Amino acid sequence: MTTVHTSYLQQLRTSSKHLRSGSQVETDAPIDNNGKGERFSPTDLVATALGTCMLTVMGIYARKYGLVLDGARTEVVKVMAANPRRIKEIQLEIHLPGSHWTGEQRKELEEVGRNCPVALSLHPDLEQTVVFHYF
Repeated sequence: MTTVHTSYLQQLRTSSKHLRSGSQVETDAPIDNNGKGERFSPTDLVATALGTCMLTVMGIYARKYGLVLDGARTEVVKVMAANPRRIKEIQLEIHLPGSHWTGEQRKELEEVGRNCPVALSLHPDLEQTVVFHYF
């Protein structure tokens, strides 16, 4: 069953619709690749997907074990390579409200995040640099 329909609009812009929810997202080619850069680029979405996937699976773990993840956030940096043009590295800083969690809870939560489906789906040559901060 189809999950998403994507249409090419014009001037290097696309629109994608999630069929179940009706939610939509548009992309633009980035300025450094002939685009307007007025929307997420496709590679921005890949980097964003890694951060959101990590937070999602950590949220599932937190709920299961009674940890509160409210207020957690990620900061994402995408580093591009030239030949061929591709994502070279995704840098994530993950901020979690776990200053009172045990070392074991933190270790397990970090392991869950690092093994989210998106992280495991990305090519092994793509560096995933993840730093966890607790507040």
